[in-house]
Amino acid sequence: MQDFVHLHVHTQYSLLDGQASVNRLVDKAMKDGMKGIAVTDHGNMFGIKEFTNYVNKKNSGPKGEIKDLKKRIAGIESGEIECEDKEAEIADCRAKMAEAESKLFKPIVGCEMYVARRTMDKKEGKPDQSGYHLIVLAKNEKGYHNLIKLVSHAWTRGYYMRPRTDRSELEKYHEGLIVCSACIGGEVPKKIINDQLEEAEEAVRWYKNLFGDDYYLELQRHKATVPRANHEAYPLQQKANAKLLELARKYDIKVICSNDVHFVDEENAEAHDRLICLSTGKDLDDPTRMLYTKQEWMKTKAEMNALFEDVPEALSNTLEILDKVEYYSIDHAPIMPTFAIPEDFGTEEGYRQKYTEKDLFDEFTQDENGKVVLDEDAANAKIKRLGGYDKLYRIKLEADYLAKLAFDGAKKLYGDPLSDEVKERLVFELYIMKTMGFPGYFLIVQDFINAARTQLGVSVGPGRGSAAGSIVSYCLEITTIDPIRYQLLFERFLNPERVSMPDIDVDFCYERRQEVIDYVTRKYGKDCVAQIVTFGTLAARGVIRDVGRVMDLPYAYVDSISKMIPQELGITIDKALKMNPDLKKLYDTDETVTNLIDMAKRLEGLPRHCSMHAAGVVICQKPVDEYVPLSRAADGTITTQFIMTTLEELGLLKMDFLGLRTLTVIQNAVLLARRKQPELNINQIDYNDQKVLDYIGTGKTDGVFQLESAGMKGFMKELKPHNLEDVIAGISLYRPGPMDFIPQYIRGKNDSSSITYDCPQLEPILAPTYGCIVYQEQVMQIVRDLAGYSLGRSDLLRRAMSKKKAAVMEKERKIFIYGDEETGVPGCIKNGIDEQTANKIYDEMIDFAKYAFNKSHAAAYAVVSYQTAWLKYYFPVEYMAALMTSVIDNPSKVSEYIYACRQMNIKILPPDINKGEANFSVDGGDIRYGLAAIKSIGRPVIKAIVEDREELGLFQNLEDFITRLSAKNILNKRTIENLIKAGALDTLGGTRKQFMSIYVQIVDHVTQEKKNSMVGQMTLFDLVSEDQKEEFQIRMPDVGEYSKETLLAFEKEVLGIYVSGHPLEAYEEKWKKSISATTADFQLDEETGHTKVHDGAKEIIGGMITEKTIKHTKTNQMMAFITIEDLLGTVEVVVFPRDYEKNRDYLEADSKVFVRGRVSEEDDKPSKLICEKIIPFEQTKKELWIQFPDKETFLDQEQIVYGYLADSDGNDEVVIYCAKERVVKRLPKNRNIGINEQILSRLMNHFGEKRVKVVEKPIENIF
Repeated sequence: MQDFVHLHVHTQYSLLDGQASVNRLVDKAMKDGMKGIAVTDHGNMFGIKEFTNYVNKKNSGPKGEIKDLKKRIAGIESGEIECEDKEAEIADCRAKMAEAESKLFKPIVGCEMYVARRTMDKKEGKPDQSGYHLIVLAKNEKGYHNLIKLVSHAWTRGYYMRPRTDRSELEKYHEGLIVCSACIGGEVPKKIINDQLEEAEEAVRWYKNLFGDDYYLELQRHKATVPRANHEAYPLQQKANAKLLELARKYDIKVICSNDVHFVDEENAEAHDRLICLSTGKDLDDPTRMLYTKQEWMKTKAEMNALFEDVPEALSNTLEILDKVEYYSIDHAPIMPTFAIPEDFGTEEGYRQKYTEKDLFDEFTQDENGKVVLDEDAANAKIKRLGGYDKLYRIKLEADYLAKLAFDGAKKLYGDPLSDEVKERLVFELYIMKTMGFPGYFLIVQDFINAARTQLGVSVGPGRGSAAGSIVSYCLEITTIDPIRYQLLFERFLNPERVSMPDIDVDFCYERRQEVIDYVTRKYGKDCVAQIVTFGTLAARGVIRDVGRVMDLPYAYVDSISKMIPQELGITIDKALKMNPDLKKLYDTDETVTNLIDMAKRLEGLPRHCSMHAAGVVICQKPVDEYVPLSRAADGTITTQFIMTTLEELGLLKMDFLGLRTLTVIQNAVLLARRKQPELNINQIDYNDQKVLDYIGTGKTDGVFQLESAGMKGFMKELKPHNLEDVIAGISLYRPGPMDFIPQYIRGKNDSSSITYDCPQLEPILAPTYGCIVYQEQVMQIVRDLAGYSLGRSDLLRRAMSKKKAAVMEKERKIFIYGDEETGVPGCIKNGIDEQTANKIYDEMIDFAKYAFNKSHAAAYAVVSYQTAWLKYYFPVEYMAALMTSVIDNPSKVSEYIYACRQMNIKILPPDINKGEANFSVDGGDIRYGLAAIKSIGRPVIKAIVEDREELGLFQNLEDFITRLSAKNILNKRTIENLIKAGALDTLGGTRKQFMSIYVQIVDHVTQEKKNSMVGQMTLFDLVSEDQKEEFQIRMPDVGEYSKETLLAFEKEVLGIYVSGHPLEAYEEKWKKSISATTADFQLDEETGHTKVHDGAKEIIGGMITEKTIKHTKTNQMMAFITIEDLLGTVEVVVFPRDYEKNRDYLEADSKVFVRGRVSEEDDKPSKLICEKIIPFEQTKKELWIQFPDKETFLDQEQIVYGYLADSDGNDEVVIYCAKERVVKRLPKNRNIGINEQILSRLMNHFGEKRVKVVEKPIENIF
């Protein structure tokens, strides 16, 4: 059998087209004895690093053998290793090396590119929309970098429906590349099929001339063998193949064969078929849908030999290509962008003259106190890892400059002279930064944070993650939390063995984060900065829904199955089948479910689409496409083709520029507050203000960062924080896992006698947190103080616990308890702690560490939480205005905060062109609605209104407003109409109905006046005196005002919510009493990503029907989707056919109804309610209670009561209460009445007001 390798292979990164995972492809090829494969995804290199990483992992065994054998040979040759027959021993080693080398698997990096039919700059309709396919393979490192250039330029310059290259690009970057003519979409095969034989030959000659012996013609044979498959491809392939073989002979070009792999095994063909339906938006039974031949699996060598037995050279030539490809690494040591250091401080050249290599050797291999801590081999290895002496000069220069900035900052923050504690911490951290090679990193971060704060005026967060524990970060003002005061540790500095790049995530104002990225782009160069790609995947629930849609199964049926998948991190369909017995039973007994789930499992986890990472930015020393391929996001932004973790592995500098909406709120609230208190500085507030802490303890924390969920409000009420430390602890505890410690924490805080410690050594560690483990740092301190761990080892254990590495944790348990002489850990028993106690402590640490925050991260969040609470307490109006501005484009969230304002007795005023601003603003003690919230009123219009108002004074009337703004050419009729409907023109002396009646006439009049003035005509208005001008103004018609309902409807139309009132206001008490959930509870929580209501829960909502969509099912039954609006927002309710028929009379727009139903949680969307029953507001039942002193009095007056009730008819029950006997008598149903003012008046006149009462029945009793 002829040996063979696959050179045309699509992985899952040929998005929604390839169904083969990288790992399974490699495993199958290796199992079949192939020596390598190529990965050639459509137009991209997304999966290349995953591919090379996996192959390197597979090759690690043979490579280790080769390394050991080489070392042995060197030892024998040098005489270090003695043996009787040197030559025989060396020969044996070489034979073993050859055997190990034969086991190596070679990864071939490639891409199936699209070559523009004309040139890549031509983008003029259908001929330019795609391109000819071409297989391009990297032969060596030069070829790899040329392939990156070609693929990057195809996205950044040639993209038109697809990423396209062209012949001129291929000429420019052809070195080190091998190309193959590809499938029947390739230029040569396509032209053969289209009988353009001369053009086909021209293409062959061109490629042969450019690539020489590295150009191959490719044969494929995909003969479909099942009915529902593409049967047209094979005849076309055979037509192309015959001519390709002829051209190969004519031009002395070698042929290869391939199978255009899209999935791993034959049984995956049906799953792949469904994937193609997903990508094209078609159903399986659609006769027009795209079909593959279902032959595109990774065929074995035997299968390929059977297919091409008549062309054996097509098989063997794949080995020729494999042999041409060299082994090379795409990884490299960290590549730091060059930070510009002021020349008057020092230069690299100056340092080379000032310091010898011996100076650098000593400095970088001794500890911070100048002690020798490494032997010579380890010292040399460290110098090599840092990039050699050439790189060390740069690192030293950056380290010295960093030290200068850090000590300058420290003196400013801590005073001069510095305490020993501060100095020691600074020296240690700076030493670690220098000897790990990362001072440049901190210089870059402090530079753009400083620029954000001082040059750009962009709000920056106090810090995030473990970086908040670094004193260097604090002194450079990267963070604003004092790590000494709050006892924070930067764990990276505990463990110098962690050689990965630091990772400082930075929060910026949500609206202005891009300005900081733009600053970085300007500073380091446009080509050297890019944003980072990320992939959305076909997750467990989603893939079941997708496959169900393709299979044309009923939505409700598929939805119910997908809902059986638990919503938890890392869930898979297989895990769900083990966790949920109901799902497993369905899977085992229902054939449709079995088929659905089996297909879904084959597609689960595949990338669905690529998008831009919300925060990630890579900064490079040279243009980014010197290191990684580039692509384009949907909005045109240039992104890398490698994900964030891959970029870190490649040694590139990755930053997270996070946009935090809360910082925008704080910044805007402070600007508003400064109108009252100009000197306000939010970073200098008292963080232990008892009034603010007491306010947090009331639980009234709507809109307060991290503290506004219902659970957190309840926790804060119980916690009653007394200082910032309590808030830090609260944020750390309120998450799965640590949450179990909350009752113990609160008990300990309120009653110190309840605190117990398993051993005395725990007291100093846990006393600040009332005997509970709250922070990751405490776990590290416990293992250090109780078992004698080093700083570095304690950090490694913490990481193992947080990543749930069971094997590591069990090994460490023994060391924690019994110690380890080899590594110098004494263990708990030697410290006087018994085995049982040590085990108990270790178990508690494991439970906690799975989910725990580090204290630095919690402290950073707590600072932001406290700032928002402080602003809300001292400047409630300003804070709520800023909060609403932050969600100005989200009417349902605005509505929620307006409701919160009403609870706080803050009045919401309508928008006003004479008093309002673009954003929500403060007007006296009230909040003025933002003009930017009005639909179709762009910010340029608002800017012009405000500027004109400031320059020429307030607008006097409608004509004055239209005249003045018309001069700026920004007004149109729709703008004016929407301003009227929103109430923004109420200030101009007229009703909205008057304005709507007259504005068109005024616009036409103003337009005519402008025309007249342009041609030099004078009007009567120009001739009269100022006193007479008023008589010539257009007068308001006497039409009155719209009804309250119409005014509210207008507000809803143009603002998305009601401002001056709400149609449900009159029903608020009834609504509150009757519901179990509000519409706000159905919205996604930004922090948790989930809604407050849970899937399957029975809930009652109430409100007004604002939208209704009728749908017909396949059986022609009617169902409806209705939108219910309450005082806080809206929710979608699904009414299935059975319930539609029962409730159709109530399903009219503007009907006010209560709906009972079952919650249907959606993925990444607001939840819905599945309707079970509807009751109109007016049908909610009441009871009429009449009280009598005793039973005897009632019996005396019974007929009088019946007389009063006789005229009335309805469903309201009558209840008699006899006070003396404390008995209740419910009158029979035939005595039911309809309660109204008339009957109440009669009864009260006769029996007295206090004895007659109307009671609303709870809605649950009716439902």
